[in-house]
Amino acid sequence: MSTRKRTPTDPPTENPTAVAEPPVDEPKPEGQSFADKVGKRKWVPDPDPFPIASDNVAGVRLFQSIRDQQMAIMFGDGRPEDKPSQAVIDRVMEAGFKWKSADRIWAHPFTPESARRTHIEAEKLYQELRKMIRQEKGIEATPDIPF
Repeated sequence: MSTRKRTPTDPPTENPTAVAEPPVDEPKPEGQSFADKVGKRKWVPDPDPFPIASDNVAGVRLFQSIRDQQMAIMFGDGRPEDKPSQAVIDRVMEAGFKWKSADRIWAHPFTPESARRTHIEAEKLYQELRKMIRQEKGIEATPDIPF
């Protein structure tokens, strides 16, 4: 390889630099959100109420609703024939849950300050209820189901 200096008559050895063209503003249809305009996906909220735990054999489910600020327990599909024993109902009421006939659930409201505590207590109650119901129905006992 030679190490001579370039002279003004030598051809250029560099590649020409590409210059980016400025973006062309395309007309946007009216009513588009900012996220649509910049090509971002819209945020999709989690389902509300959000299912926390479910035991289909015992027929009991635990939900949390951020919108309604409550924990909820539902037996079966909430139909009258899915009603649990009086002992189970008494335990649910002892825990502070109230019957909401419009939604067919047992609900316990929470505040932002009490949300975590209420959630933990509702999970413990759910485990207790599923054991009670399984025992009443004569269903084989299984180890605790993790959330």
